[in-house]
Amino acid sequence: MGKDRQHQKTNVARLLDKASIPYELVAYEVDESDLAATHVAQQLGEDIKSVFKTIVLKGEYPGRNSAASNAAGHFVCVIPGDAEVDLKKAAKAAGAKKADLIPMKDLLPLTGYIRGGCCPIGMKKPFPTFFHSTALDFPEIYVSAGVRGMQLRIAPKALIDYVGADVTDLIAE
Repeated sequence: MGKDRQHQKTNVARLLDKASIPYELVAYEVDESDLAATHVAQQLGEDIKSVFKTIVLKGEYPGRNSAASNAAGHFVCVIPGDAEVDLKKAAKAAGAKKADLIPMKDLLPLTGYIRGGCCPIGMKKPFPTFFHSTALDFPEIYVSAGVRGMQLRIAPKALIDYVGADVTDLIAE
């Protein structure tokens, strides 16, 4: 099964091909009862600190007309797989008054991705994106390739530049 899956192109892979950005698709065995990044890192045999998860948040922005925009805007944080996003740091990075994780039921309609397959590339629409600063500590990092069971191995700078992300401190100490 693994070899066949490695040759399946995801939408994310097609977008990177079109942009001429080098990457590698790496298959892993999915455990529906354990979608945690720690499980993915274990399956890949990689350091959990180099396996990043993509989290979508909703921020409250001062000065927005609450009736028209619900005073909220979405943004994306990409953090090490063993870390938790610090909501205050994330809000500050996004210029929001405060931030919360979106409800899981909103992930697919908002991004086009399911839990365990969310990627900062190729969402239904572009959102402000922020990477935790440790991404740049590695020559290559892993992020979901847009489906469960497939990771993208890519140079962090190439990925950060491609999605137009900012790099900052996003995790809880």
